Amino acid sequence: MTQVFALHSTYGLATAVAAIDAGLLGDEERVLVPFTSSRVPETSVGIAADPALNTLRDRFDRIEDLDAVLGPLHPSFWEPRDVDLPVLERLLARAWNVDARDLELMVQSPQVAPARTLLSVFPSARVTIIGDGLMTYSPMRVKLPHIVSARIRRVVYADVVPGVQPLVGGTAALAVPVAPETFKEALLETAASALRDDAAISTLDDGTPTVLVLGQYLSALGLVKPEEEIALQADMIDRAVQWSPERVVFKPHPSAPPLLADAVRERAIALGLEFVEYRGSIAAEVLADRLDVRGVVAGFSTALPTVRELFGREIGSAGTETVMKRLTPFENSNRIPATIVDALTRADSPYQDPLRLQLLIDAVGFVMQPVIAGHLRSRAEQLLTELDPAERERYFSAKRLSVLGLPGSAGETLLGRVIRAADGSSADGVGRIEEWRLTVSGARRRAGRAWRAIRGR
Repeated sequence: MTQVFALHSTYGLATAVAAIDAGLLGDEERVLVPFTSSRVPETSVGIAADPALNTLRDRFDRIEDLDAVLGPLHPSFWEPRDVDLPVLERLLARAWNVDARDLELMVQSPQVAPARTLLSVFPSARVTIIGDGLMTYSPMRVKLPHIVSARIRRVVYADVVPGVQPLVGGTAALAVPVAPETFKEALLETAASALRDDAAISTLDDGTPTVLVLGQYLSALGLVKPEEEIALQADMIDRAVQWSPERVVFKPHPSAPPLLADAVRERAIALGLEFVEYRGSIAAEVLADRLDVRGVVAGFSTALPTVRELFGREIGSAGTETVMKRLTPFENSNRIPATIVDALTRADSPYQDPLRLQLLIDAVGFVMQPVIAGHLRSRAEQLLTELDPAERERYFSAKRLSVLGLPGSAGETLLGRVIRAADGSSADGVGRIEEWRLTVSGARRRAGRAWRAIRGR
């Protein structure tokens, strides 16, 4: 068998390599099929060319660059007609020298092209999902055809939220966690050369009590207004002060305008802190460890639970509650990452127990995707029944709960709660009383049609 790894991010590549090193993926021929997912590929260095990833790429028997096959078409727009799929299967199998009948596809984002396209091009291939941070804990964004979803055998993911399983693979996929220590070694490997050559790191590695602040460009996603994001960046500094640092190192989002960095700088200086902006290539988690920081602050970055679990650093967040309220539609896949970070960084969080956090993720996951994650309805009802109004409002929309007939919905009366409790529900979220009403309504319509036919109308 040949394993084809269609990957696009350093995090995903490190996850796959850590799984290989741990012996979780067997001893098959391994082909790396990298591609660039950034909106403007020409402005970024993908995992196929990044020199920092040389040793990780060496874990594969060979590399077949997908960008070279598709160019100038962007991989995210590769959506061929169904009639062309058999031809593409033969062409790619020949180009990559693989047997399409004895193939396993390892993909990061099965809901979208090009991963979804590859799943269709090779209809006989087994499928494994390679996790890509906190998105892995979200349910599938779209309902995949059964011919695709039935082939998803497992989800391989970095276990950065121990005790919590991802939802992306559904009920049939086997969850395969990669141990934090193994993933840590792969992640450190991505920064080995940069740590040696980065002069800025040598300057900062002087023992000064430091907090690392990570920027996120949320206004570009339409989640907050530019002026709100400036205030949010300043809030991150206020959050960092709890660890009594003398210096703040700020790692901005690569696409963020200088104005956001200026807001962080001004707030830090106003509080009497030394401020350093770091724009190097080293991953935030590795940077935090190398500088021996007292804590890391961000919005809802995957780096937060990762740096806590792998390197034992304190973490904090700012703006998560605002982001959760602004995310639209409710099924926006950023919701689960924001929920996890919020739950892990709240003061006196009621979700420190992994079992409780899993219940929260399951409930949010169902409310996001009530059809795809229909098996989680009872879990959502359990949590929502237990939560007080303020806690429900933090993570759920009353309107959304009302549409789904869940506890805590807007305008729910005492009689409604009694009926709902007695009613129960089916897997697709429709209660038995509602099913009876629809059945009776349908029977009346059929009887009416029969009577009109008898009368010749």
